[in-house]
Amino acid sequence: MKFVADLHIHSRFSRATSSDLTPENLWLWGQYKGIGLVGTGDCIHPLWLDELEKKTEPDDNGFLRLVPSIASGLAAQVPASCRREVRFVLSTEISCIYKKNGRVRKVHCVVIFSSLEACRSFQQRLAALGNIKSDGRPILGLDAKDLLALALECDPHVLFVPAHIWTPWFSVLGAASGFDSVRECFEDLTPHIFALETGLSSDPGMNWRLSGLDEFILISNSDAHSVSKLGREANLFDTDFSYAGVYRALADRNDPGMTGTIEFFPEEGKYHYDGHRDCKTRLHPRETAWYGGACPVCGKAVTTGVMSRIESLADHPQGRRGMRARPYFNLVPLEEVIAESRGVGSQSKQVRQAWFDLVSRLGPELSILMDYSLPDIAAAGGDVLAEGIRLMREGRITIQAGYDGEYGVIRIFDELQRKQVRGQLSFL
Repeated sequence: MKFVADLHIHSRFSRATSSDLTPENLWLWGQYKGIGLVGTGDCIHPLWLDELEKKTEPDDNGFLRLVPSIASGLAAQVPASCRREVRFVLSTEISCIYKKNGRVRKVHCVVIFSSLEACRSFQQRLAALGNIKSDGRPILGLDAKDLLALALECDPHVLFVPAHIWTPWFSVLGAASGFDSVRECFEDLTPHIFALETGLSSDPGMNWRLSGLDEFILISNSDAHSVSKLGREANLFDTDFSYAGVYRALADRNDPGMTGTIEFFPEEGKYHYDGHRDCKTRLHPRETAWYGGACPVCGKAVTTGVMSRIESLADHPQGRRGMRARPYFNLVPLEEVIAESRGVGSQSKQVRQAWFDLVSRLGPELSILMDYSLPDIAAAGGDVLAEGIRLMREGRITIQAGYDGEYGVIRIFDELQRKQVRGQLSFL
């Protein structure tokens, strides 16, 4: 069975997240987006796990489903074009801050469980080690290797994934607080790591430059802090719609069940280039080297971005494919394409209304971006929108790269191009 999975998100119990992150809204937006499997996020937070246990129930495949009484009350909110099965899998992100090999390390990991019982066991074990109530993504003074060992004790079939592995401040390979290899972090337990999460600021092609990552399959997830961000990065599967099927697709090097990933254009991520946000300084790695790693405005050290970090560790040129490589598809979120086609902000009310009108008429967002024909998109959303999606599919866009916590800025059209497209289409 083919399905899309977004395995790393957050609940409303994490800091800086939206109150709209509820089981009901995740179920709805999974359908709007075209996602069949959604990670619960924050599953060891006591209040969130209690809510999940009240509003969902185990299915026969190792997932959770919204209880029928709740689902039936929401069904009318889902357009016929978007209706599909949506399941949840228990997942959480944990921040480990500790000292190892003479340096302070800050490593984030995504932990995915095969059952409620395993999740509850893990929750109880962590509650004895630190505060798991103050934040949906708890911060623990625990070595990431020891966290993995504990997860395996609670669930032998746990999926333990180092999160957004290149983020400068909080990742296993980050420039500011990470390691130079995954094995340096997890040592003899490294064989229990099957997958790595690329994060918004890198894509698989960048990661394939490191032969040290060949043993891992690369996955991508939204790390969503609101329901509208669900699926901005995701994974494509063609396997049994079950926890066992997902586990096998990631753990078994010979299993073809994971077929690809959906990616940001990495330049849009918040840490692609080097830079210094306070001075609005964005630097390509070559420029950083020219300035000796210092901000040319204030002279302080710049934040080393993902592109620079990968360059420093890579042992292959761009273009090489990794041993467990899968196809990947760089997309721009539909609301941003709509905004570009209209020359307005992506958070405007008219963009949100146009987005809902489009998915109601055509189908889920990811299908619009990847699959539907341009004539069908033009009929439903206009010729300029269809042209914008064509340009995105061909990678013919302009991006001011993100840096030091600032997202990159996508440009598909400028005002002159929009007028030219309208004029040409009108003439034709």
